Amino acid sequence: MTSLLTKLSTLGIDLDSITDTSAREAVTLLFNLIEDVSSENDQLKAKVQTLLNEIARLKGEQGKPNIRGKNRNFSSEEERKAKDKDEDKDEDKDEDDTDHEPAKAKAPKRERLTITRTQVEPIDKSTLPDDAVFKGYESSLIQDLIISAEVIEMKRETWYSPSLRRGFTAPMPQGYEGSFGPRLKSVIIILKTLGNMSEPAITKLMASFGVEISESSIDRILLKDKQAFHTEKSDIFAAGLVATFYQHTDDTGARVRGENYHTHVFCNPFYSAFFTREHKDRLTVLAILSQVKTIAELPCLWNSEACAILTALPCSKRFLALTESLPQEKLLTKTELDQWCEDRGLSKTQAKRLFEALAITAYQARTDIPVVSILMADDAPQFKLLTKELALCWIHDGRHYKKLNPVVGRHRRLLDKFLSEYWKFYHQLLAYKANPGAKEAERLEKRFTQLFSTTTGYNMLDDRIAKTKAKQSELLLSLVHPELPLHNNPAELGARAQVRKRDVSLQTMTAEGTEVLDTFLTIVETAKKLGVNLYDYVFDRVSQTYAMPSLANTIRLRSGQVTAGP
Repeated sequence: MTSLLTKLSTLGIDLDSITDTSAREAVTLLFNLIEDVSSENDQLKAKVQTLLNEIARLKGEQGKPNIRGKNRNFSSEEERKAKDKDEDKDEDKDEDDTDHEPAKAKAPKRERLTITRTQVEPIDKSTLPDDAVFKGYESSLIQDLIISAEVIEMKRETWYSPSLRRGFTAPMPQGYEGSFGPRLKSVIIILKTLGNMSEPAITKLMASFGVEISESSIDRILLKDKQAFHTEKSDIFAAGLVATFYQHTDDTGARVRGENYHTHVFCNPFYSAFFTREHKDRLTVLAILSQVKTIAELPCLWNSEACAILTALPCSKRFLALTESLPQEKLLTKTELDQWCEDRGLSKTQAKRLFEALAITAYQARTDIPVVSILMADDAPQFKLLTKELALCWIHDGRHYKKLNPVVGRHRRLLDKFLSEYWKFYHQLLAYKANPGAKEAERLEKRFTQLFSTTTGYNMLDDRIAKTKAKQSELLLSLVHPELPLHNNPAELGARAQVRKRDVSLQTMTAEGTEVLDTFLTIVETAKKLGVNLYDYVFDRVSQTYAMPSLANTIRLRSGQVTAGP
């Protein structure tokens, strides 16, 4: 098969040079048949290898390692930019190539560092000539670290009252509860959450520092009494939801007690929040946006908007006719709706569809919580219908073209040519965002229609182009909202943080551990975005000093929700 494809690629058949229409059509069909057979062959090979790997695993052996091949197209914004730098150095030099604000230059190191001590190093004067004259000092900044275990004997005053027949003992200072101080607790939390170290590794590191601490004690420090941090996470999410009119979202796999779960990521430039749930369906996403723990807590509302959503799901006319008896503009609980469905003999699927429509309508009508106007996501079905508008990621759409692996030389050239036009159009959208205008928006919309109406004769590519065109309104939403990003990379980077956790610790074993993981992922990733020193922040909370403002308040300040006080 490989040798045949190699020979085919060297033939250099030019379809345009074939004058016979029937012959040209026949060659085109054969080329597409070759692509279909080659694609099916690759899929079968991958399936066979997966089965072989599973057989090897069951035998206690290792399967074939998954080594990623060389990328021909783009799977991320950074990958696209790197390719642009190589191929388009002479094109569009004045064009803005990023959705983000330009990176701020760092202050000089001397301004960023605080000198803690000064050490003078004298010169051996015997090495100097007789006429040498002292001219001062040449200064250098040297960074070092002091690591030493501190054992504190905490002597608390004890008094006794004979009249009351009871003793009085001074309380432990805040943060010193148990056998370990706030600095040690903070370092352990940082090593786990920021350093991604496992608990056994932290135990060994502490022992090398001269700290006598067991793995169970480290486990308690990481898991117990974290309600204050959970509250901060909730505040971060609430502040982040109103920091921008849009929200990025994505999900990735997680393991809880040996079961497959899903970690949902919501973020914008000011925060990232993580929620691990058993499912990743539309109702689960809606429950997170509604800031409730379970879907059973979601309110329901029936009105014309709910009817429109139900029609889009879709549902039969007979089923829609039944819904006319639902109370109009009245909030219902899930229990009440379930009873209504049971009384009318609706199936589980019909009841779920109805619940989805009414829960979405109730969410969009709420005034007591922030309601997201636009979700930026991939094209997964669970993200649709939740908000008034859905923005799709251009980089994610571009990845579908990456999956095309043509073996016919003509088809490879067609793919490369189209992708060149694809990313040129992306550049034009970036330029529009920097300088929006009605005429340019109209031109770009027409250009989109023209570009994604292209027919190449390579069936797989033509099918992919048609699918992109079907998403026109979602992909061109930035023409209406120029502040809207063109890609969903922030959410995917957030999901990657969860994946790194999963690489170190395969799973969480309890609901408590899962909640703690989500909370500290949220705090770590949000602190990074806000430029807050994570150790200082954790120590401030563990020691219960609360001298630093909460991350939620920092989000409000940075996003302009509140102004700084005097």
